[in-house]
Amino acid sequence: MELFSTALNQLPPQTNPQNNVTSDKTEVRQAAEEFEAVFLNTMLQNMFTGLGEGGTWGKGHGADAWQSLLIDEYARTIAESGGIGLADSVERELIALQEGSR
Repeated sequence: MELFSTALNQLPPQTNPQNNVTSDKTEVRQAAEEFEAVFLNTMLQNMFTGLGEGGTWGKGHGADAWQSLLIDEYARTIAESGGIGLADSVERELIALQEGSR
C-alpha cells in the first residue's frame, strides 16, 4: 500500500487521480461560494432598496455605483467567511451530481 501511495505522489499533477479529486473539490467549493455570494448580493440589494439618500452611501451622482460595489463586497465577504450555509448545500449537491455522472 505504501508503494502505491509513493507512486501516486511521483506522478505529474495532471495524471495523479488524487490531485484531480482535490482540484475538483476546490473548484466545486469555489463555485458554491460564488453562487452563495450572488444569492446574498440579490438579497442585500433588495434590503437596501428602500433607503433614502445619504448615510453610508453619501449623496451625489456616484452614490448608486458605490452602493452596488459595497453591497457586492458585503456579499462576497459573508460568503467567504462561512455564509448562511447555502454554499455547503450547493457543494454537496454538485459533488453528488459529479459522482453520479461518472
